[in-house]
Amino acid sequence: MTDQTPEHGNPTGSDDTSPAVHQTPPAATHRRRTGARYALLFAACCAVIYVADQLTKIWVVSTMTEGQITPVLPPLLNWHFIRNPGAAFSIGTDYTWVFTIIMAVVSIAIITQVRKVASWWWAAALGLVLGGALGNLTDRLLREPSFGQGHVVDFIALPNFAIFNIADSAVVTGVCLICVLTLRGIGMDGKRSNDEPAIDGSADSK
Repeated sequence: MTDQTPEHGNPTGSDDTSPAVHQTPPAATHRRRTGARYALLFAACCAVIYVADQLTKIWVVSTMTEGQITPVLPPLLNWHFIRNPGAAFSIGTDYTWVFTIIMAVVSIAIITQVRKVASWWWAAALGLVLGGALGNLTDRLLREPSFGQGHVVDFIALPNFAIFNIADSAVVTGVCLICVLTLRGIGMDGKRSNDEPAIDGSADSK
């Protein structure tokens, strides 16, 4: 008499021993795709500011002499080439190393927070700040007189105002935008602090 009992405890006698396939829930996939879009906007803003800042500085250094003033839209706008050892808008000219360290720390801090961003406005704001910080940090590290104490190239001159560059403009714009978002109670996750339904990018998840 032949034993018909399936071996290895398989009550169905099926030869299918392949492991179950675990599928990623659609909601999780959507969140990853949406998060990637926020990261892309952040990276795009950062890259545009950084490239524009460095290219304009290269142009100024190669076409102008230090101290030269070139009228653009007189009397509202001039190019005025100076080298700034201090922070944005020539603040703290005697503490170049301090500002180099601060910019490096700020840049690292922003990069570590990007994965938490779920807001288009926060992504743009942080991208602007990081692009500007990296632009001036590059000057600090690579320009004269020495590594870490390089002087930043400034050239945008407005009436009765400090001379600055594109990086400075981006940092100030980004910080102002962050202040507005914070005052409105909008966190990096796109939600208001009073636990109202998520705004900004949250509509994408519906």
